[in-house]
Amino acid sequence: MEPRISRRRSPSNLSSMASSILLLLFVFVINGAHSFYLPGVAPEDFQKGDLLKVKVNKLTSIKTQLPYSYYSLPYCRPDKIVDSAENLGEVLRGDRIENSPYVFKMREPQMCNVLCRITLDKKTAKEFKEKIDDEYRVNMILDNLPLVVPIRRSDQDTPAIYQLGYHIGLKGHYGTNKDEKYFIHNHLSFTVKYHKDLETDSARIVGFEVKPYSVKHEYEGKWSANTRLSTCDPHAKHTVVNSNTPQEVDEKKEIIITYDVEFQESDVKWASRWDAYLLMSDDQIHWFSIVNSLMIVLFLSGMVAMIMLRTLYRDISKYNELETQEEAQEETGWKLVHGDVFRPPSNSELLCVYAGTGIQFLGMVLVTMIFAVLGFLSPSNRGGLMTAMLMLWVFMGIFAGYASARLYKMFKGAEWKKIAFKTAVTFPGIVSAIFFVLNMLIWGQKSSGAVPFGTMFALVFLWFGISVPLVFIGGYVGFKKAAIEDPVKTNKIPRQIPEQAWYMNPAFSILIGGILPFGAVFIELFFILTSIWLNQFYYIFGFLFLVFIILLVTCAEITIVLCYFQLCSEDYLWWWRSYLTSGSSALYLFLYATFYFFTKLEITKLVSAILYFGYMLIASYAFFVVTGTIGFYSCFWFTRLIYSSVKID
Repeated sequence: MEPRISRRRSPSNLSSMASSILLLLFVFVINGAHSFYLPGVAPEDFQKGDLLKVKVNKLTSIKTQLPYSYYSLPYCRPDKIVDSAENLGEVLRGDRIENSPYVFKMREPQMCNVLCRITLDKKTAKEFKEKIDDEYRVNMILDNLPLVVPIRRSDQDTPAIYQLGYHIGLKGHYGTNKDEKYFIHNHLSFTVKYHKDLETDSARIVGFEVKPYSVKHEYEGKWSANTRLSTCDPHAKHTVVNSNTPQEVDEKKEIIITYDVEFQESDVKWASRWDAYLLMSDDQIHWFSIVNSLMIVLFLSGMVAMIMLRTLYRDISKYNELETQEEAQEETGWKLVHGDVFRPPSNSELLCVYAGTGIQFLGMVLVTMIFAVLGFLSPSNRGGLMTAMLMLWVFMGIFAGYASARLYKMFKGAEWKKIAFKTAVTFPGIVSAIFFVLNMLIWGQKSSGAVPFGTMFALVFLWFGISVPLVFIGGYVGFKKAAIEDPVKTNKIPRQIPEQAWYMNPAFSILIGGILPFGAVFIELFFILTSIWLNQFYYIFGFLFLVFIILLVTCAEITIVLCYFQLCSEDYLWWWRSYLTSGSSALYLFLYATFYFFTKLEITKLVSAILYFGYMLIASYAFFVVTGTIGFYSCFWFTRLIYSSVKID
């Protein structure tokens, strides 16, 4: 009988084909590396004098990570507070978008408009001081553009950096008094940038900036609706340009809140108005990250190619040329364990559940990435990314059920409903339990970041009303298919595994296996953590997509290499080890998140620290499932390939 290896394509053809595909993919992604975007709303044209709706959003702090509603502080209020409709992603992010008392009219500048006058009592003064201490910022929105404070760099040639939102106030020393005092930003100098259409004379808003000042306003006589301020008077063309006489925050202090509005014509077109927000000044670091990751991939690819082309080719040829019974009895290496290599592992049901969940995750991440690279999830569509990920997770349940049922049937399992149910609830159940505890902590802090019970109910409905049934449908279809046949027969009695060298110890090889996949992504990980925890925009999905492809390849290759060494040392317990080898990169991710917490963040509150580590634990768990699944299926393909290529008597 001819050995089956003769029917395979030559490795050189396969490798050249693979390299061509990778090259094409690389060129495609590089072109979209910065991700163009399709803004989430249609442009709105404004005529001169049209009313502009200024909305307020949550108060945010990178020191506490707990958002609060704008009106949780005693700011000036409109006659009636109206909530804007929020999508699922916005609610989960803690966004609370409401109307404001600010009145803007298109291309009609205003100076020293008095918004309101407030007198602080002990409670409100304490609230303001606490928020100033925690460096809270006020976020506002105009025509779907977030309010920014432009910060000029020392190098005048480079464009200004935008800081989202303005600080509520500041603390410091004033005058001869040595005590530290709190001051509020009570005068806002707004700049609305617009792009004018020369034909119709209409204009579109392309920028929304502010310069905050703290000023102790003065006036003569008693306060009334018509009182003129001496510190900010439009009639005398006297406006606020500095914070030399700041407004202190203390009990019984009177605070007068004022604002200016200036309109500036801009050459920036409406379609490009987000470019300044998404300005990425560190292209080189991302390219360094890609090159660094590609070096790891090339090194691993070289090892895999050597194993596949030289070692395996030689091994398979040698095994297929065995002629005498004596030679057959002297088999060594990976062929020796052919009777045990496809023996179902311990806890095989759990492996099926995690392999299925990983397929669900991979599908969600891949589709989300493609949509993001094509620009459908731009930051102008607030909450769009999170909403898309949740919905995709729910609908990918069908693939999770299919994958776990196929594997379960191969392990000679008979109760497909049980495995489908476990797949549908294991991962979401653990994540939901952590999320619920964290949500209770946020709720205890009276933060707007707490998910309302109505939204909780919607999430539970998505899970049990859509995801679970889809997992069952996938499980039914997968179990109805013919079982996957093993390329070799499994012996009835398991062979004894010889004593292994120290470097082949499972714990050691699993921990070593996670280093390279983590090394391939850790630079990009820094930017992702910065965007999440330091309140910045992340919109370089082209780079992220490249890094994700590199992660896929790295996880697959490191697992195949270590799996081959394991089989050569006559250890056939590869099922779980292949999952854990690449999955262990999640441990390094969590350790890096801990390092990031202590070196980059200024979180001091215990609740905020628990929130950070809780969310990073969920992220690491998800990363474990994704990378583990990649490693497992790579090893599954590899073992089937090599054992189907040799003659087994």
